[in-house]
Formats: sequence, structure tokens, C-alpha cells
Amino acid sequence: MKQQLIKNVTVWTMDEADTRFSGWLLIEDGKISATGTQAPPDCEQVIDGAGGVLTPGLIDIHSHLGLYEDGLGFEGADGNEDTDPVTPHLRVIDGINPMDRGFREAVEAGVTAVAVSPGSANPIGGQIALLKTAGRRVDDMVLKAPLAIKFALGENPKSVYHDKDESPVTRMATAALIREQLYKAKEYLARRERAESDPDDDGPDYDIKLEALLPLLWGKIEAHFHAHRADDIFTALRIAKEFGIKPVIVHGTEAHLVADLLAGECVPVVSGPYMTDRSKPELRNLTDAAPGVLAGAGIPTAITVDHPEIPLRLLPMALMLAVRAGMDKTDALRAVTSVPAQIAGMEKRIGGLQVGMDADCVLWSGDPLDFATQVQAVWINGALEYRRTT
Repeated sequence: MKQQLIKNVTVWTMDEADTRFSGWLLIEDGKISATGTQAPPDCEQVIDGAGGVLTPGLIDIHSHLGLYEDGLGFEGADGNEDTDPVTPHLRVIDGINPMDRGFREAVEAGVTAVAVSPGSANPIGGQIALLKTAGRRVDDMVLKAPLAIKFALGENPKSVYHDKDESPVTRMATAALIREQLYKAKEYLARRERAESDPDDDGPDYDIKLEALLPLLWGKIEAHFHAHRADDIFTALRIAKEFGIKPVIVHGTEAHLVADLLAGECVPVVSGPYMTDRSKPELRNLTDAAPGVLAGAGIPTAITVDHPEIPLRLLPMALMLAVRAGMDKTDALRAVTSVPAQIAGMEKRIGGLQVGMDADCVLWSGDPLDFATQVQAVWINGALEYRRTT
């Protein structure tokens, strides 16, 4: 039974009550086994936090970590299979290189979990996976796979297939392709269910693309829609309602312009990246204030840097910019802890520092939202993966 004690820290639990206390946290067999404010228990392995702040590990619920490898061009670019606009059967775990140094940099910045997604070239891009950031074999790092199916609306699919003189080259065709595949999946599922109750019915021929969409129709996983412009966001919601699937809006660059309308939809928005230039027309309303506006309207709001668009090591800086633009400090920290954990359906394991949860912890020298604060140590599954030495 392996135990570690982290003492002399201010623990920010990120629970619903935003509980914070000066005390200690005990790790046992990779889980948080106890916390307290009185005298800590005896333990052979003790780390003195020297009055720092202990938070849950940070989570970015949208990235391409390990799919677009650091310092490489085409050879390390495995995010977009842009030879076919409909590829729900692609599994992102088959393209991730956990040896990419972006993983180590993420750990050193306090990022302990990421959702890795296919790119946005295709209207239907493939299966997203949720991973821990420490490990050498992706199979050992998986928290949930598939986490969701990636869909993309707006300029990206239009641009990619316009250059190929193939469909889709309009927003209408992009939405139509998505609908067509979802209708096929519904019919495929209905035929499978009929065959299960009728011994004379052989059912449909196996179709790997349609099989990949069944967990979405069953409600076991969600649909992550890449959508920047407000009209694309509402197209995503329209499609989701038609097929009874659970949507998450990724990027939502113009979501703050329609926050009052989105507030009644109870749909999460993964806001960002906003530490970037307005590289295409649909980003013209890009602003650091967006996540604060969304959270203030009661919309479940996560923050992403969209690695490698902005490296994951800068995720803490994205929080600081959001706060400077008006976001509540607690909402900002929740946007990379408890909210993405809830979006992933993993809130009982990650995103907080409660007893029984995974021991994914970050020790900071001070307030995590202070620019001068340093990451002092990082634990993932109870293992001390990083400790600052200078």
C-alpha cells in the first residue's frame, strides 16, 4: 500500500462549494484517501508544500496532442484523413504519439488530462479519446475511448474540399453529409434490432462507419461540434435535436454574441483558443472576454488552447487572460478542472480533490492565476511525475 502525504498547503478542492482549506492531502494507491486540517497522519513519503496551493490537475477537453508532433511537418501530422469527408470509424488513439514532447511540457504546466480529437477537415472526423498526460503507451493512458465523435462545421470542411473540387463546398452540403450518415446509422441500428428478434432476418452487412456512430445514437457518448460562427453553432444544435444526440460546442468563437439564446439550451461550450490571430473570417469576433460572458450567462464553459494551435504549456496563461477580460476567478479555474470533467462524464474521477478521486494534483507556489506563480510538483494517478528543482 503506497502512501504519500502532501502537507502545509492550501487545498482548493474545486467541489460545488468551492471548498478551500489549509492542511494536507493523503494519496494511497493512486487515489486521494484523506484530507484534513488538523495534525497530518504519519507517512514515510512526505512532501512539504511550503505554504503553496494544491489544486486538481488541469484538463483541456479539446486538443490534438500527439497528433501533430512538435517540430515535424507532414511526417508527424496525423489529425486529418482528408481523402474522405465522412470518417467516424477513425480512432484517434491510433494516431497519437505519447513520446511527443508536448506531453512532457503539458505535465510540467500542470495539465494532467486531455481530450485528443481528430482535426476539423472532415464533417465527421472520427473518435475522440480522453487521456492522462503521463505514459509511454497510449493504451495505458486512456481514461475514456471513445469519448465523443468529432464533427466540423463552417470554413474548415468547405476550404479543404473546395481545394479538391469535391463535396462539401458549402455549409449546406456539410450539414447534409452529417445528416445522411446519421440517418444511415439510425436505419442500420433499426435493422440490427429487428434481426435480433427475428431468426430469419440476417440483418445488415457490417459497416464500420455506421457501427462507430451507434454509441452516439445510444447516448453513451457525445457529439463534439467544431463551430465558430453563431449560425454554425445553431446548425449543430439543430442536427443534435433531430437525432437526439448530446452536443458539445467546441471553439464557439461567436457564442458570446448569442449567450442569452444558448443559456436555455444547457449545452456546454469549450471556448478558445483566443490567444491567436484572426486567421480566417469566422474568427473576426474573437475575444478573451468570451469565456467570462458564457460562464456569466450560466453556460457550462470550459477553456481550450487547441494544442498545437497554442501549446498546452500555456493553458494557465489562457485562464489569466480570461480573468483579465472579466471572467470570475473561480469560473476560470473550473473551466479547466470540474467543468471539462463533467463534460467528459468523469467528474467522479478527475477535476477535483475529493476523497476517492484520482490523485491528479498540482502544487503551485502561490495563486495559480498569478503570472509569477510556478508549478512546483505534479502528480498523476498518485505518481509524482514532475518536481521543480530550480
